[in-house]
Amino acid sequence: MTFETHPVTPDRFDDFADVINPKRRETHCWCLSHRLRAKDIEELGGGDREQAMRALCERENPPGVVTYLDGVPVGWCNVGPRAEIPRLAGSKLIRPIDDVPVWSIICVVVRSGHRKKGVTRPLIEGAVEYAASRGAPAVEAYPVDPPGRMDLTMAFVGTRPMFEKVGFRVVGTTDAVASKMPRIIMRRDLS
Repeated sequence: MTFETHPVTPDRFDDFADVINPKRRETHCWCLSHRLRAKDIEELGGGDREQAMRALCERENPPGVVTYLDGVPVGWCNVGPRAEIPRLAGSKLIRPIDDVPVWSIICVVVRSGHRKKGVTRPLIEGAVEYAASRGAPAVEAYPVDPPGRMDLTMAFVGTRPMFEKVGFRVVGTTDAVASKMPRIIMRRDLS
């Protein structure tokens, strides 16, 4: 088993879509709801969410990474500079804890048929390596801290143990909740 992780550039867009939205449904997730406001989607894609995501893939910092297992796209991680994620940068619920220009992980998806097979760790590690290659001083995530088992059938913000396994530590709390569970701020320093 060989894992590789790459930024979602225009030439990898179909691989990203195969993970997140294999039937290419307009009303299905394109991983924009936590990244862009409706006016940003209108501006980038004329209201078409797929086109808005394609436009993000053409930017200097594509909006995340795709992880491949033996050449097959199996995972997606939405990661980028917090300052380039308008909904997060302006959030009143997930506020910055300091002035460090962190990159933020806002979504993790493992493709159906590949869950519970060890994809998450190389996916997050690949996202951290991507951020480091672009000069990020740290990467943050805002997972839930569940008291028990969570339903993780689709995209999710992650859990505390998932991020602890790849070197993140708790650095704060948020006023946000996910599935009625509190969210925390975890960070992995890269400097």
